[in-house]
Amino acid sequence: MFKVGFDINAYIKRQSEQIMRRIDTFGGKLYLEFGGKLFDDYHASRVLPGFLPDTKIKMLQQIKDDLEIVIVINAADIEKNKIRRDLGISYNLDVLRLIDAFRELGLYVGSVVITQFNSQPNTILYKSKLEQLGIKVFLHYTIDDYPYNISNIVSENGFGRNEYIETTRPLVVITAPGPGSGKMATCLSQLYHEYLRGIKAGYAKFETFPIWNLPLKHPVNLAYEAATADLNDVNMIDPYHLEAYGITSINYNRDVEVFPVLNAIFDKISGKSPYKSPTDMGVNMAGHCIIDDDVVRQAAKDEIIRRYFAALCDQRRGSGTELAVQKIELLMKQAGISVDDRIVVGEALNRSANTQNQPAVAIELPDGRIVTGKTSSLLGAAAAALLNAVKALGGIDKEVHLIEPELIKPIQTLKIDMLGNQNPRLHSDEVLISLSISAAENEAARIAFHELSNLRGCEAHSTVILSQVDEDTYRRLGINLTCEPQYQTKKLYHK
Repeated sequence: MFKVGFDINAYIKRQSEQIMRRIDTFGGKLYLEFGGKLFDDYHASRVLPGFLPDTKIKMLQQIKDDLEIVIVINAADIEKNKIRRDLGISYNLDVLRLIDAFRELGLYVGSVVITQFNSQPNTILYKSKLEQLGIKVFLHYTIDDYPYNISNIVSENGFGRNEYIETTRPLVVITAPGPGSGKMATCLSQLYHEYLRGIKAGYAKFETFPIWNLPLKHPVNLAYEAATADLNDVNMIDPYHLEAYGITSINYNRDVEVFPVLNAIFDKISGKSPYKSPTDMGVNMAGHCIIDDDVVRQAAKDEIIRRYFAALCDQRRGSGTELAVQKIELLMKQAGISVDDRIVVGEALNRSANTQNQPAVAIELPDGRIVTGKTSSLLGAAAAALLNAVKALGGIDKEVHLIEPELIKPIQTLKIDMLGNQNPRLHSDEVLISLSISAAENEAARIAFHELSNLRGCEAHSTVILSQVDEDTYRRLGINLTCEPQYQTKKLYHK
């Protein structure tokens, strides 16, 4: 079931070499704006089977002796305590998490830059906290009419007000907790200050998607549009690249729209822009490392459908829009796919219909078998489906108890009578802990426990929106989960 369509080793080698060549092009100093996620890039791993979530980090480790990382955070995000939805933590805390993670991997973090600083009170406190932790902090200020008033931007009143970031290595990777942090402006500000000091330096951009040398309507590029439907990003042919080289390449609307402005800023800073197109700015080699286009196409189509269900659920929760849903519906038509192509959807709905419309979850195993789980007095549907899945993988009879009911009942008593929960059924995380305890003395439980790792990459669908803890557990197990856009109950408040 799990076919490889992407050569990770070739990618790590070619990507690191491409970055080093770009450093040489600019005389030994490069500011690399790193878009997307450095850690946990699950989107890339889903649409490019063979790409691992930590592939970008492995690539940077190849050139770590020449690498310095600068983390950028926007003062506005500090003030409003902006949250990373995938992790459930604030951007403020994610900066600290990123620093720890980089350091554990032997990567050097030089400093943190706070952008759009205007003496905001919470930002001043945050800056002080970072400095008490021994982290260098630099301040960049709001620039009027950025990015269009070029004469003001490239002046003492624009980039000139920003503090110069002290860096010591040839490659400076500019990254951030999330979009809108000010990575590009930070890179351009540094170019301004470097040239004032007589230091040659360059700028490049690392974005995995859209993949510039795949067709505009290739499913991988359509999947990127689906992933950014809430931002209304649109893939398009790069007109500047086509005019300059006669070669069709793909970029996205924001980079194409801002390119003339960036080019003018480059001209103002250094006297001449090094680039003829937005595509020229990129260093992405992912398109060169696809080894089975059919596998990648299918994986990307699957991702578009998953994104569709995610958009529907976001809309149901009140955090998404009808416009995003409609956009992905259009992308599905362009890719020639529908929700019927996701096998687990029909299986879950059928199981629910056959059990008096109780919530149900279906999981597709690596060999194509489908197992389901339904809500019972002891277990939620997501937990039941997990147990049934590892039973099937371990060749264990359906009737065998992996966890004795006598073990579950005290847990339910604890949840209801002592912790004040209203739902006595075990969630996915609770059932996995119980399974691990049972594995100490129960041979079937031990076999099933060791099958958990084989669930990575499996597909699953729930007939209701699952609790956050169930969604998190499935994600950590590497199961690609989708849900119907409805709750189990009609309550207004859902945990």
